[in-house]
Amino acid sequence: MNFIQQAYKGRNEWYHWVITIVIVFFGWQILGAVPLLMAAAAKSKDINQFSEFAKDNFMTAGIDKNLLLALMIFTFFVGLISLLIAVKYVHKRTITSLVTSRNKIDWKRFFYGFFVWGIIAVVFSYVGILLAPENYTWNFNATPFFTLVAISFLFIPFQTSLEELLFRGYFMQGIGILAKNRWVPLLITSVVFGLLHGANPEVAKLGQITMVFYIGTGLFYGIITLMDEGTEIALGLHAINNITAAFFITTDWTVFQTDALYIDTSEPSVTWEMFLPVFVLYPLMLFIFSKKYGWKNWKEKLTGRITEPVNLKENYRVLEDIGAE
Repeated sequence: MNFIQQAYKGRNEWYHWVITIVIVFFGWQILGAVPLLMAAAAKSKDINQFSEFAKDNFMTAGIDKNLLLALMIFTFFVGLISLLIAVKYVHKRTITSLVTSRNKIDWKRFFYGFFVWGIIAVVFSYVGILLAPENYTWNFNATPFFTLVAISFLFIPFQTSLEELLFRGYFMQGIGILAKNRWVPLLITSVVFGLLHGANPEVAKLGQITMVFYIGTGLFYGIITLMDEGTEIALGLHAINNITAAFFITTDWTVFQTDALYIDTSEPSVTWEMFLPVFVLYPLMLFIFSKKYGWKNWKEKLTGRITEPVNLKENYRVLEDIGAE
């Protein structure tokens, strides 16, 4: 069975999907946000000031940067747990079937993507610093920096895992069995993934052209998931991408405002660096992965039809007959 077909292993009535989405939204956006709201409220002097903090997405709430990052990630952690619980108990599926088509999760794939993209991200970040050193300020402060590194490596993977398992896992599979093909879920999840990042402060500063990067990144992760029949590589790539973004270079206008090694003090502008990953690095990574894992039949894997496996239908009939007896 391929990756999208894993959804057939569980319950797939429309209300199962609605219930799961409601559970994830409640866990992620409401229950998980309680500690963040409490911390912001504790820093505010009155309800009007708290309203201003909320409007500014807590970036000026006076909360310690590392604590703020941890509290923001906590919302994703609760959302991830909510998704896993819903898949197991609402859809009656295994967690493994949400992650991969393999019999068990291949952590070697995760760490391969993690380390390869980590090396590339650090190298290109240093290249940018060397090419324009006047735009960067050294910001190393041992205690907050190493606290940030610990938070980044231990907790940011929860944030990226929710995004990957929700978009490249749950929605990719759900839309796939609904559309009965691969290209519709690939395009829809990529576009929606990009649009949901439209609330990031980078978009307000640089304009809608940044959607090329976000949608392109979603498409990149989606292609990898379909070609590799699992999310392991995409999980590793996304995790290290956000980890390095958190502790290596920060600005005062991006979604991650941290005690990173460097502060980018340049004026926000659209440069070639924004498009380099989408049009150069992502195709290069696809080539590397295809050679390592022997990816073939690209057209079929990215656009082919999805059908319910015959053996599953037969198993359901047997179970129904047993229940009738």
